[in-house]
Amino acid sequence: MKLVILLFVLVGLTSHAQQLAQYSQWSSNQFALNPAHAGIKSCADLHTLYRIQWVGFEGAPRSGFFTLSVPLPAKRKQFLSARHGMGFKFETDQIGQFSTNRFNLAYAMHMNFNKNDRLSLGLYGGGVQMSYNPSTTETLNPDPSVMRQANFLSPDASFGAWYNSTNFYLGLVFQNLIPSKWEEIGDNSRYRFHSNIYGGYRYEMNEKLTLLPALLLRIPPRGPISADLNVQVDYLNKVGFGLGFRNTDALIAFVNFKFAEQFSVGYSFDFTLSKLQKVSQNTHEISLRFSTCKSQKSSTSACPMFE
Repeated sequence: MKLVILLFVLVGLTSHAQQLAQYSQWSSNQFALNPAHAGIKSCADLHTLYRIQWVGFEGAPRSGFFTLSVPLPAKRKQFLSARHGMGFKFETDQIGQFSTNRFNLAYAMHMNFNKNDRLSLGLYGGGVQMSYNPSTTETLNPDPSVMRQANFLSPDASFGAWYNSTNFYLGLVFQNLIPSKWEEIGDNSRYRFHSNIYGGYRYEMNEKLTLLPALLLRIPPRGPISADLNVQVDYLNKVGFGLGFRNTDALIAFVNFKFAEQFSVGYSFDFTLSKLQKVSQNTHEISLRFSTCKSQKSSTSACPMFE
C-alpha cells in the first residue's frame, strides 16, 4: 500500500510539480544549487552529502551529491576585473523504482566592483539519466508496459547569478533549461523549467556569535512554491546550529562542526509535518566537506559558515 501511495506522489512530481531533489543544508553548500559559485573561493572545495527522506517509508526518496569547485589562475587587478572558476557536480536521486543521475560541469565568472561587492554568473552543462526498474514492483495482473525496464538520457543545463556584499547575498537559479520528454512513461512525463530565488543576511551579535538567517524559494512550473526559511547561529566559524521551516512539509534542525582546520561535517533532521507523518516522521541528512582554504575565526563574506 505504501508503494502505491508513493507512485501517486511520484506521478505528481514527474508531470506537474517539483522534479528536483531538495536538501535541508542548501545554505551550507550553495555550489550544489547555483553554478555561479564555481571557484568563488581562492582554494579548492570538495563537498558530499546524502539524504534519507521519510525513514521507514518503502520506496521513499534517497538523494545525494558530490561537488568539486576550484578557482582558475588569472592575473588581474584587485577590483573592476573578473576572475573565473570551474567545478563538477554529480547528483543522484532515487524514488521507488525511478532513479535519476545528473552529471554537470560548471563555469563561473566573478566580478568584483569594490572590496565588498561581487557579482557572479555561472552555467551548468551536462546530462541527466533517468531509469525505471520494475524488478521490485508487485502487481496482481502484470502489465507488460509497466513491467518493462526503461532508460532515458537527455542534455541538462542551468544558469545562475549570485550577488553579495558585506552582510547579505542574493541568488537566482534557472534549472532544466532544456525541456525533455520521456515518452516511455507517459506523454506528461517531462523535465520542466524550474527556478530558485534565495538570499541571506549576516548579523554580528558580538565578536564570537553571528546570526545567519536565509530564505530559499523553489518555484516549480506548476504546483505550490516551496519556501525554506532557516536561522543559524555561528560560533567563531567553527560551530553552527539552527532551526528551519519548509512550508510544504517539515520542521528542520541542523548542526555544523568544523575540525582539523579544513574539514567540516553537518547533520540535519527533518520532522515531517505533512500527512506523510502517519507513516514516517524522520528525514536525515549528513554532509562532509574538505577545503584547502585556511581557517578563519569569522566569515569574511555574506555567505553562511563553511561556504
